[in-house]
Amino acid sequence: MHVAFLITRGDALGGATVHVRDMSRHLLESGDRATVLIGGSGEAVDELARNGIPYRSIKHLERRIDPIRDCFAIVEIVRALRELGPDIVSTHTAKAGWLGRVASRLVGVPALFTPHGWAISDRISRASGRIFAVAERLAAPLATAIINVCEAEREIAQRHHIAPSPKLPVIHNGVRDVPSSLWADPRRQPPRLAMVARFEEPKDHATLLQSLATLQSSEWELELIGGGPKESDMRSLAEQLGLGRRVHFTGQAANVAERLAEAQAFVLTSRSEGFPRSILEAMRAGLPVVASRVGGIAEAVRHRETGFIVPPNDGARLTAALRRVIAEPDLRLRLGRAGRRRYELNFTFERMSAKTIALYEEVLRRTGKAYVRRETSYGVN
Repeated sequence: MHVAFLITRGDALGGATVHVRDMSRHLLESGDRATVLIGGSGEAVDELARNGIPYRSIKHLERRIDPIRDCFAIVEIVRALRELGPDIVSTHTAKAGWLGRVASRLVGVPALFTPHGWAISDRISRASGRIFAVAERLAAPLATAIINVCEAEREIAQRHHIAPSPKLPVIHNGVRDVPSSLWADPRRQPPRLAMVARFEEPKDHATLLQSLATLQSSEWELELIGGGPKESDMRSLAEQLGLGRRVHFTGQAANVAERLAEAQAFVLTSRSEGFPRSILEAMRAGLPVVASRVGGIAEAVRHRETGFIVPPNDGARLTAALRRVIAEPDLRLRLGRAGRRRYELNFTFERMSAKTIALYEEVLRRTGKAYVRRETSYGVN
């Protein structure tokens, strides 16, 4: 089986790119083939190269809408698909999803689409949302299936009549496990809080910093892992709030698992999400999670069982949750252990990849292409 993955951004390493990287590597390790078609160049392209994953840069593929460049991008994608001859095209994120489905239909290769967060609903303005919803309805028939990374995403698609329910399977994100040496000790004092997120919308670092500014009488530290255009603004805000010595800006870190192993709690404040991998990585490390109630986060984090979920932009409730997490090491341990168990049962990479490959096989059967499964098991654990 040869899967061609298509994703928009080559300049930034986000959750969707990591998903494509991990699925490509898994297919290659299993003896199948994978090639990534990616827009432009940059951090994400470098990551593919480091992992030995075959890729092709699509020069005209970019996030902004530009009809002329977009037409050139379709031509590039069509040419690449004809040269590669994949069995399936797996498209990821909105722009690559739209152009990739058109190109796949022109070439006659079945396509799948994973939005990793629909560009409709509360994520953009109401007027833009209507336009994108229409565009998604038009493109939906070009995909054999549209994979939603959580139930919340499927509900958005159903609410906006993107496609019939049978065409909208849910496959929750999953992350590879780490050795027990990288499990955290949530009881350690003073607690170190960690947030892994790019400094750009819809992430909400400002509300987190403002909440922590009211808790300066308690002992804590905060590590912000990630890069992005708003980093300098958040550095300035931390200084203005008197948090300069307690907030550490780590930048884009390759050793996220190691950083989380040193933390005692994980925080993700955001105005919008799909189903963030960073929370699964925190649960994998055995950390309690404090997060905004957006997207599919409540499908991973159980309120008061594995962490606390608070409304977005609600500084008062965020402060109350952080106060408890900072003050109660035994609570952190209990929540963190429950989160680790929940990860093991529901959000491992093996579980996610098995469901994804089963869908690939189903697509091949539907299109009349035979695929013989190897002795290597893809069974869901």
